[in-house]
This record gives sequence, C-alpha cells and structure tokens, in this order.
Amino acid sequence: MKFSSQSATVALVHGAWADGSCWTNIILPLRRRGLKVTAAPVPLTSFSDDAAALRRVIERTLGPVILVGHAYAGAVIAALQHERVQSLVYIAALAPDEGETVADVFYRVAPHPEAPHLQPDSDGWIWMPDEYFGRAVAHKASADQFAIMTAIQRPISVRCIQEKVPLPAWKTKPSWYLIAEEDRMIHPETQAFMAGRMRATTRSHAVDHTPMYTAPTLVVDLIMEAAEAAVSG
Repeated sequence: MKFSSQSATVALVHGAWADGSCWTNIILPLRRRGLKVTAAPVPLTSFSDDAAALRRVIERTLGPVILVGHAYAGAVIAALQHERVQSLVYIAALAPDEGETVADVFYRVAPHPEAPHLQPDSDGWIWMPDEYFGRAVAHKASADQFAIMTAIQRPISVRCIQEKVPLPAWKTKPSWYLIAEEDRMIHPETQAFMAGRMRATTRSHAVDHTPMYTAPTLVVDLIMEAAEAAVSG
C-alpha cells in the first residue's frame, strides 16, 4: 500500500544504549511507501523525562501518529494518552502495566546465559559492556554493526527503569508486537507474556534483540501492517 502525503507519521523511539541511528534501515523504506517518519530522540535520563521528550516530538507532527518502540522504549510509547496516536508497535519491547516498573518486566524470568549483568555506575548510569553488543544485544549483526553500536552507545539512567508507569496506552490503543524468538536481552517468554496481556497483534520470528539491524524487512512489514490498519479503520 502506498500512502499519500497526508498520511500518518511514524515516530520511531530508540531504547537504551542507542540513538535514532538504530532505525537507519527502517526510515527510508517507510518513506518510500509514503509515510512520514521521525526518529524521536529521548534523553534516557528518567522515564518521565523520556515520555515528555516523546510528547514534544508528537506535538511537532500533524495528523495521525503511529508510535514504534524498541526494548525500553516500549514503556515510553505507552506513557502518552495522546488523541492523535492511532496505534503502538513493539519491537522486542517492554510493556509494563500501570504501577509496574521497567525493571519489573525486564527481570520477570531468569536471564539468558549470554545476557550481561548490569549495574549502575556511581552516578546512576547503566552502560552496556562493549563485548555484549555482539554477545547479547545484536548477536546476529555484522562486526561493523557491533563497532558502530559500541561507538554510539548512550547510557540509561537507573531512574528510567525504577519509576512506576502510568495507565498505559495499550489499554485503549491497538497494538502490534514483534516477538524476537532468539532475544538474549528480553526473554522471549516475557515478550509473549506482554504481547498476550495487551492483546497485541503478534508476529513471532527467529531474530535477535535488534531486528531493525538484522531483519529490517520484518520490522518494516509490521509497521506497515499497523499503518494500513490505522488508515482502513
């Protein structure tokens, strides 16, 4: 389906240890199909700060909006009760319920053996040890992609994962979820639990934690599915 120039805006929201460049393989394919696209920057300083930053991005758009979140950003995209948001798309993302924290769902089951043991530094920032980009974050990515992810990583504040979330928008907005069956960061069992709880339209694939790098076509297809449903609905 080809969208018109008046179609929805897709706001892509990065997770921890990343920036908007993680969506490089997603932006142009969506634009070629007629969608407007923005890679929303969130500061990773606190959950409330990140939700406020996303709201500012939405206020710069016109018309319907589709929010797409990876990993931690799944919690952020659900924090806003915004009338122009049509749907939510989760890419191996976290979806805490009202009163839960990101940490509550992240640590719901035992971690993968290759998952890093993460601790905040003395200033309250959590960094990803470089070797774990290749071992857990994107173990199916190329060596060049590991190098780039390591070089651009941005730490996440412990406040992002310890703040209780408000009533999530997935309670009232249609949602789509890509389960990463070979994820070593967010357990696939946890992903299936969250997708089921929100009654999301679910697609499950044998991909790692960062399919926007390693399987971008699957990510684009899911976003397009949500966009087409928003238009037809």
